[in-house]
Amino acid sequence: MLAAVQSAAVLGIEAFRVLVEVDAAQGLPQWTLVGLAAGAVKESRERVSAALAHCGFALPPKRITVNLAPADVRKDGTAFDVPIALALLAATGQLPVEAVQGALAIGELGLDGTLRPVRGVLPVARHVTRTPGVATLILPPGNVVEASLVRSAPLAAASTIAEVVQALCTRSWPPLPRLSPNGATPNAVDLSDVAGQEDAKRAAEVAAAGGHALLLVGPPGSGKTMLARRMPTILPALTEDEALDVIAIQSVAGLLAPGEPLSVERPFRAPHHTLSSAALVGGGSPPRPGEVSLAHHGVLFLDELQEIPRLTLDSMRQPLEDGRVMIARAQGTVTFPARFTLVAAMNPCACGYAGSPTRPCVCSAADLVRHRARISGPLADRLDMRVHVPAANAADLATTTGERSCDVRSRVEAAREIQRARYRRLPGVFCNAHVSGRWLDAHTPIAPAARTTLVQAAERLGFSARGYHRVLRVARTIADLESAGQVGVEHIAAAVRYRWLAHDRSGYDAIGSPQL
Repeated sequence: MLAAVQSAAVLGIEAFRVLVEVDAAQGLPQWTLVGLAAGAVKESRERVSAALAHCGFALPPKRITVNLAPADVRKDGTAFDVPIALALLAATGQLPVEAVQGALAIGELGLDGTLRPVRGVLPVARHVTRTPGVATLILPPGNVVEASLVRSAPLAAASTIAEVVQALCTRSWPPLPRLSPNGATPNAVDLSDVAGQEDAKRAAEVAAAGGHALLLVGPPGSGKTMLARRMPTILPALTEDEALDVIAIQSVAGLLAPGEPLSVERPFRAPHHTLSSAALVGGGSPPRPGEVSLAHHGVLFLDELQEIPRLTLDSMRQPLEDGRVMIARAQGTVTFPARFTLVAAMNPCACGYAGSPTRPCVCSAADLVRHRARISGPLADRLDMRVHVPAANAADLATTTGERSCDVRSRVEAAREIQRARYRRLPGVFCNAHVSGRWLDAHTPIAPAARTTLVQAAERLGFSARGYHRVLRVARTIADLESAGQVGVEHIAAAVRYRWLAHDRSGYDAIGSPQL
């Protein structure tokens, strides 16, 4: 007898339909699983057999063939245990075939028959709402909170496979709570904690308003890390679609604790500088999202930028440019979203005090060259803003009247609303950092004198085409913060100033760019 149960698998952060077919035929007792299954899927034989036996179901001595369709796509994980068990019971006559029609099941089985939570439930729930013919999504109780974020998903859950079978036969499922994500928790940090550093805080505001990549350069203890950790406090709250994207990535990465309430906040990722390329942009088998994807719609903070291996840093070029990561493997290509705001911090030299008015730099010219060579030119060209963060003086440290995050965030939200309205017809574009340079150049009202200033700066400083358009993007953001419809000379001048540093004694900034 042949039976089939619908299930789903996750590729990247998108789910696709998988049909679990089971044939129980006469012949020598054996179990065959086909459909390009990975090791964890093949091990389902032992888990399913033990779970059904402990729940009182019989396994007749038949030749059992399990097929996972489409058979040309690799399947991984333990989420196929429940649909395999249900299809096996239907194929052996212990569950009516009609009972599983319209149901889509996922979940891992314990040896005692309990349903255990799995990764990637949120993408599956979103997939179910777009798939006609699915009336019920059967999942483990530990995944209910996560799946409930998709309010229109037809959810059903049970603790054991025996309870699932009983509910399918009676068409009576226990009611489930529809939970919404918790709002953002009160911030334990605030921008007012940063003493002084008005230029750096203004640059952080511009970067937050336009989604621009920001590099902070300064001596040890100047407040670079402190400022970066307060970036999420000045960003707007996540929209519902953005929140679902963030939680979907966390689900695929296995970062969600089963059954616990979810808190929807802008992600802030601060990996150690010894991370590998796979940890930064994603990888592994099967591919998992890296830090750039885990920071999607949030902030990625790379401290000690000069200490990160150059090959690892260069792997970040594509995410900074395209807002996504494409991981190619022999079995296929997986795409993860990576639209994040980069904040990086580094010292101006190996000892950290190049250009300091109070402490002499002990680095030689060769040391300075080696230090700057750690950041490649193509990556440096993708950094929109570069700000010098000097050492704070005692007078600044004694001041406690700095501007609060909520005040800055209100200006950032107003600027983001202007950009959202401007790009409403451009799919996937929500702020100035994401828009095409050619589109912005053609549709940005800019004063003739401002255009002349930009061209002169580009010729004098040797801007690349990318650098030219990134200066224009930053200038557009500065104008948006001032609610100015037209980009003026002062906006271009400020953007050019952010593009270049002018503090190093040697006549070059920390990443090898000539000074103004």
